[in-house]
Amino acid sequence: MKADRHILGVSGGRDSAALAVYMRQHHPSLPIEYFFTDTGKELPEVYSFLDRLEGFLGKPILRLNPDRDFDFWLEEYGNFLPSPRTRWCTRQLKLRPLEQWIRPDLELGVTIHSYVAIRADEPTRDGYQATHPNMHVHLPLREAGIDRGRVIEMLQQADVGEPEYYGWRSRSGCTFCFFQQKIEWVRLAEHHPDRFAEAIDYEKTALKDGSPFTWSQGESLTELIAPKRAEQIKLDYERRAERLRKRRPQNPLSGKSPDTIDDVYGIDESVGGCVICHK
Repeated sequence: MKADRHILGVSGGRDSAALAVYMRQHHPSLPIEYFFTDTGKELPEVYSFLDRLEGFLGKPILRLNPDRDFDFWLEEYGNFLPSPRTRWCTRQLKLRPLEQWIRPDLELGVTIHSYVAIRADEPTRDGYQATHPNMHVHLPLREAGIDRGRVIEMLQQADVGEPEYYGWRSRSGCTFCFFQQKIEWVRLAEHHPDRFAEAIDYEKTALKDGSPFTWSQGESLTELIAPKRAEQIKLDYERRAERLRKRRPQNPLSGKSPDTIDDVYGIDESVGGCVICHK
């Protein structure tokens, strides 16, 4: 019989990276296995961030690649795009590889401790739920009272920093995550036009085959990126950010912007986001 296993999933986002840093600093004797469920459709910035995190941890982050990729599952689902109502991408490309990885040990009676990055300022989030009696989920950030500000501070102090995509996008995960705001789609087209073009191709195929969903609710990406529409989206975002600036006093010594995408749109992480991806 194997000893207990300790696993920690990193997403390419700040919270899970901060949890990895925290566990390395406060529980260095635990034989934690770090893993990343790779859909093959991640932003390039995600991989460079994982490389920096590996440097701090001093050990590799295991890449769990699904045995069947996004294109396979898209065809299996009749070319229907994933959506908030039908999150087959989370189920097949994130949860399924994880469960296949740990199932043999669970069935042998091994106790698996899973460490999940839910912060103290996310009281309504549950995150990944244990699916087996031998699996125990722990929330060290919440238990230690660590909030978003402290997460950012921890990453800076560890010289890991934040993923570069936070300069224009709020979430990690797939390039064409359907939880993106419209401004993020516009910025994806600016930062990674090849990835945006790929998302358009998927959308056109899906619509041709009868999918009721587009990547962004209410309009296709082709409509969204039309010059006048893209400028309107940018203008709406700036107006909303300006209202936020006027409403919220800013500490001039903090060096922090008061108008990140999360702030401007009031993103509620308890309901808006993939259970694994965005953390």
